[in-house]
Amino acid sequence: MSEKVTLKTNAIRFIGFYIVIVVLDLISSSIEELGVFRYFTKPSILITLLIFFVKNSSGLTKKINKYMLLAIIFSLMGDVFLLFDKIDSLFFIGGLASFLMAHIFYVLVFAKNRNKDRKRIVFLIFTLVYGVILFCVIQKSLKALFVPVLIYMIIILIMSNMAYLRKGVVPQLSYSLVFIGSLFFMLSDSLLAINMFYTTLFMGNILIMSTYAIAQFLIVYGVLNQIDTD
Repeated sequence: MSEKVTLKTNAIRFIGFYIVIVVLDLISSSIEELGVFRYFTKPSILITLLIFFVKNSSGLTKKINKYMLLAIIFSLMGDVFLLFDKIDSLFFIGGLASFLMAHIFYVLVFAKNRNKDRKRIVFLIFTLVYGVILFCVIQKSLKALFVPVLIYMIIILIMSNMAYLRKGVVPQLSYSLVFIGSLFFMLSDSLLAINMFYTTLFMGNILIMSTYAIAQFLIVYGVLNQIDTD
């Protein structure tokens, strides 16, 4: 059985389990009496994704493997820090820093297979306009977080642009999954920023966590599908 067939089979089996974990987290975050279970369900999302990646990453180069592992681990750290952000703002800073590092490693992964001939001006303008509008909306409430959030936004926009530039270098499936995943990551972080710094969103946590879980899976599965280009 080829690596791609095995990967697809493993992914089909994993998706059902992954969905259950995500749904359990959404339920525990929505019902106050079940809130204590989030200390288990939220980290489990990235832990299960980490295990899935490790089991299926043998076809990737050592460098891509290392960068992806670090991206997932820093994402997991960010999730854990944000579980305690209401206790102390330092936990939010820790979460922000962890996700910043995760995005930097995703940038390194995507940049390795960027298409230097692909025109990027339209998408670059789109992401810049999107970022400026979002930042203008939330900037009044940032205060001491103004610079850290600005840096974070710049890095995630770079991450999406690097994902966009992979077209033509990696298989189409890999490109589409990673690119769509990067857009879901932008959406999830935007919803989080609006919910924290502008206005409380209706079903905000469900929207944030569901788009986040989709983003992480699509990126991980997309990178695993680039095995014949490394």
